Amino acid sequence: MAGLGLFRIFDPKVRRHLISDEGEVVIDEVRQHWVVYSVPMLEVALATALLVALASNSIGGTQVLLAIVLVLLSHAFWTFLTHHRDRFVVTNMRVMRIRGVFSQTVATTPIARVLDITLQKPIVGRILGYGHFVFESAAQDQGFREIRWVSRPDDRDLTIQRVIQRTGLRASASVDVVEGDDDSDDDGTGPIGMDSAQEVTTTVAPAPAHQARPAPGGSGTKSIFNSDRGNWTDDPTD
Repeated sequence: MAGLGLFRIFDPKVRRHLISDEGEVVIDEVRQHWVVYSVPMLEVALATALLVALASNSIGGTQVLLAIVLVLLSHAFWTFLTHHRDRFVVTNMRVMRIRGVFSQTVATTPIARVLDITLQKPIVGRILGYGHFVFESAAQDQGFREIRWVSRPDDRDLTIQRVIQRTGLRASASVDVVEGDDDSDDDGTGPIGMDSAQEVTTTVAPAPAHQARPAPGGSGTKSIFNSDRGNWTDDPTD
């Protein structure tokens, strides 16, 4: 149990980056495939073999070998942490990549801005079950154009496509509500249904400050409407 507690210390804690008050939830949290840990595992095995050799035999250059063991273990531990803290996260609102050991980098973009996804599966990846994603989005520099060493790539690809599709359907539904026909009553007494939230903007042309009209009775005298006073007066020019 103590080992598990130590392991959780190095977890990137994805939940703290969610917009919980807006209802954002994690759809998929993608960890890198186990194949990325093969190099640090080999380094640990080599360091262990050197330690066993030093303990069982009298070999010259003990300090040099101990230094090599220390370097191998340090590099293996750093590589492990780097891969372990590199997460690609798909939520119902956006996609993000969280990485970094001491200094953390969080790159994010709305899921609706993802334009194209390319799934690359090399021969070894098809055998071992991993692939690489290449994202094209509306953002030029989103920080996660290429996501490598993704386990179960086909399932992850379908998950992302479903989230993008649902986001597009929700956006279309919102547009239909805003731009739908007005179902209000003919007498204008009240709206019917949700489409009543639709706003109608009317533009009224301003009346001129002075407007002439013929005088009553058809005479040649003209009257002028004075907008400042709000009444009609005789035209003094006639």
